Amino acid sequence: MRNLQHFPYKSCLVLGLAKSGTAVSRLLLDNGIRVLANDKNGTEMDPNVLALKSLGADVVVGSHPLELLSGVDVIIKNPGIPYENELLQEAMKQNIPILTEIELLYYFEVQPLIAITGSNGKTTSTMLTYEMLKSSTITYHLAGNIGHVASEVARDMEAEEGMVAELSSFQLQGVEKLKPKIAIVLNIFEAHLDYHHTLDNYQKAKSNIFINQDKNDYLIYNADDTRVTQMVAHANSTKIPFSRKKELPDGIYSTETAIYFKNEKIIDLESISLVGEHNIENILAAVGAAKLSGASNEAIVNVLTTFTGVKHRLQYVKSVSGRSFYNDSKATNLLATKKALSAFNKPTILLAGGLDRGNGFEDLVSSMSNVKGMIVFGETADKLKELAKKENIPHIYHATNMDQAVKQAYAISNKDDVILLSPACASWDQYKTFEERGDMFIDAVHKL
Repeated sequence: MRNLQHFPYKSCLVLGLAKSGTAVSRLLLDNGIRVLANDKNGTEMDPNVLALKSLGADVVVGSHPLELLSGVDVIIKNPGIPYENELLQEAMKQNIPILTEIELLYYFEVQPLIAITGSNGKTTSTMLTYEMLKSSTITYHLAGNIGHVASEVARDMEAEEGMVAELSSFQLQGVEKLKPKIAIVLNIFEAHLDYHHTLDNYQKAKSNIFINQDKNDYLIYNADDTRVTQMVAHANSTKIPFSRKKELPDGIYSTETAIYFKNEKIIDLESISLVGEHNIENILAAVGAAKLSGASNEAIVNVLTTFTGVKHRLQYVKSVSGRSFYNDSKATNLLATKKALSAFNKPTILLAGGLDRGNGFEDLVSSMSNVKGMIVFGETADKLKELAKKENIPHIYHATNMDQAVKQAYAISNKDDVILLSPACASWDQYKTFEERGDMFIDAVHKL
């Protein structure tokens, strides 16, 4: 078990007692740090609240009183809590540092650390990298936004072991000293602007992934993405570009037939099991990280010929009477759904809809040439229905639940069609998480 090293704070306010907040509170208490935990939505009888109190934490629930800041010298906040929160605004006025739990990786001295971010593809790239290292019998642990609290994983790692971490902009905004050995920036497009407000703020948060790197660290970045290349221009890291549009002798690239690392052929494209052109970018990034970390070509090829996708991200579910079902519930924005649609050159029934964030869906049109039917649901159902009508989609149905959506999609499909759940929206209008939405889809498919 690891302990925090040279952690400069004695009294910490942990804001938000979801999965990561509860884990952080326990870790800090184990390391002799005074913990004051606060959750606006919590109750005195919540199991987490009772457990933390029994371990010696002070816990306040039901509101965010400003008095909590008295005597506090650092805040570790849940990534989802916006900085407009009154308590955080007051903390900034008082120059109290505001961190997220991934900053603790620095104080747990996690190295080597491979940290991966981007607007899309993070989970796939993270899983590919992890599997390539695992196939090479190099011990890395999986953590971060992928579902495992990074600091909790770090505590239980052996000294010589590494970590592959998927990091969101929400997590990265709370970074001061985090310094990955390998950082990856996959792509940047407008996302989470309801949280960050501007694209510049969003990019600045993402750039924290490499802000502390030096020439002894690596920055793998998408040379085909103008925003990314501008963002990394002043990085102090050793930069390794990747591209699926041009050959890069000092980087990772794909031609029309194969993938290369610094001009060394790794694998023929036709041998790769993962579908979708956009996944080539994820593969290039993962190959770069794996090679720089000592993975063998044999191990990399083994993964690329067997890996068929992350659950809820263009996940092949099964075929029913010749119809292929794919679960892409993690597609919570337009770009993700566009990429999913472009992965198939077959007639497609698209299942889409969800939380209404006020945006339109016209950007989907350029990727809808193979869409012959749409099953819409959730708060955005009417917007998507109007788009489908405008584009003369032959079959349009409004479903109230996932069972109904899958049945309707099957009813209007033919043999060799693709039935694709790729909602282009967050799930919170009908489901707690995109995982729950995807699981409901999978269950409905298996009921056919």
